[in-house]
Amino acid sequence: MSAAVRAFVGLGANLGEREAQVRRALTALEAIPGTRLLAASSLYRSAPVGVGEQPDFINAVAAIETRLSARALLDELLGVEARFGRRREFPGAPRTLDLDLLLYGDRVIAEPGLVVPHPRMHERAFVLAPLAEIAPETAVPGKGSAAMLLAACKDQKVERIRG
Repeated sequence: MSAAVRAFVGLGANLGEREAQVRRALTALEAIPGTRLLAASSLYRSAPVGVGEQPDFINAVAAIETRLSARALLDELLGVEARFGRRREFPGAPRTLDLDLLLYGDRVIAEPGLVVPHPRMHERAFVLAPLAEIAPETAVPGKGSAAMLLAACKDQKVERIRG
């Protein structure tokens, strides 16, 4: 394991007990080796983006500190998704849990299966609203601060809900 890095993870679910699953997933992040939860946003409701008729998503963002490499952290996140019953039937399929590695320190990574910052996060209010809630000055490398990017997405409906 290497030096600790601050990373951000996007959480989403639009199947099953969505709110409970996102809350349980936040707890699951704390169980990842070499990782601790620093902050978690409120939960947000948003419509699916770029797919057909599906239930709304419940989304959140977690700030974590991890000693894992970006690839090892991604592998752990995929393992948590699998334990929550995630199936990848087709791109954009409804999901019991989606965990996205949004940011890994200030690093820009482009490897097969691992792109950080997460593609298109800078133009999606369902990511930026919870990120700006817990870390408004956090920069998306090459794009700007979470708060500034969220202001550019004001046409996208995202509703903050309890907790």
